[in-house]
Amino acid sequence: MTSDPKTVLILATMDTKGPESLYVRRKMEEQGLRPILMDLSTAGGRKRSGADIASGEVAKAGGAGLRPFASSRNRELDTATMVSGAVKIAHRLLREKNLHGILGIGGYSGSFMASEVMHTLPFGFPKILVSSAAAIPGLSTRFLQTSDILLFNSVVEIAGLTGLLKNVLDRAALALAGILQGRVTEPSTARTKAIAMTMLSPCEKCARAVRAGLEKRGYAVVGFHAAGMGDRAMEAMISEGLFRGVIDLAPGGVGEHLYGFMRDAGAHRLESAGRIGIPQIISTCGVNHITPRKSKYTREHDLRRRYDLDGLRTWLRMSPKELKDVAALFARKLNQALGPVKVLIPMRGWSSVDSAGHPTYDPEEDGLFTAELGRALRKDIDVLEIDANMEDPEFAEAVLRVSMKMF
Repeated sequence: MTSDPKTVLILATMDTKGPESLYVRRKMEEQGLRPILMDLSTAGGRKRSGADIASGEVAKAGGAGLRPFASSRNRELDTATMVSGAVKIAHRLLREKNLHGILGIGGYSGSFMASEVMHTLPFGFPKILVSSAAAIPGLSTRFLQTSDILLFNSVVEIAGLTGLLKNVLDRAALALAGILQGRVTEPSTARTKAIAMTMLSPCEKCARAVRAGLEKRGYAVVGFHAAGMGDRAMEAMISEGLFRGVIDLAPGGVGEHLYGFMRDAGAHRLESAGRIGIPQIISTCGVNHITPRKSKYTREHDLRRRYDLDGLRTWLRMSPKELKDVAALFARKLNQALGPVKVLIPMRGWSSVDSAGHPTYDPEEDGLFTAELGRALRKDIDVLEIDANMEDPEFAEAVLRVSMKMF
């Protein structure tokens, strides 16, 4: 492809995926790439695997040797050691500007190990994971987490170089070669007035209006789907210094984490912007609803007021105690902020779900949250009550007015 071939790291457990890994390496060489095959297996060491970076070298980088693995019964510790070593080697290659992409192949365990390495690589760095476990319910989100991994479902088991499997591996190798051949826009936001904004379908109209208004004023608005994993990714990217401000329309993941529900956004939700001191505007879409898994509904959940978003998603109304508890948690997090904070409360409902005529609409109960938040927040953090529903144009205009003063 070029006179200066791009280097690609291949991650695999050679004790179970040896021939398949060697096939991928040959395929990448045919495309003019410079592949480096790393062996992540913990059972290696007794014979040569054909890897460019042997499992013993990976284990050593992780602070151990392969010999103890033979008698070890702690599989979790063994794999953690190999992942640690692989991360160190990958980042050394990256620092030396000798790494341009990464491809992992594996089943259940191999995919976990490869994805853990990929999670540590920066946004925008090409990452492809070919996994025979990708379609197992619940596993794909664990492989991806907040990383921009391209997850490639092999469908067939990665065992034996049949025509079907070669087709899968060929397409994955060619996909990475194609990514590396073209010019890709750099993910940096350093030269733009970039704002992070949470978005969710029940406040989509507001988010669109705010984004359009900011873009007219020269800002780049990067949206994050606030259903748990998206807002975790936003927190991580805020910590990397990619944004000059945050408009957090949908921070419901704070309460969801408190109770362990489906939009759980992690223990550090609503903290990153405050920690680095950038301005943040906070609102309340989805905060007054909860989303426990239906399989875990209690008798009390069955009795709550509810709104069915669609055939898969149901929002239940928060109880008065939950509203107060979540408000107190918001205050504890926001009180730690080193930069300016404004909270905007739409007084006629916090989303399209939460509007007059809908079963969960209860502005009087929502006032419990607002009162507790106002009581517990630092005196320099303003809580602004807007006489509108969040999806009304008046609310989006209020967000824009505040944005122009803060950003």
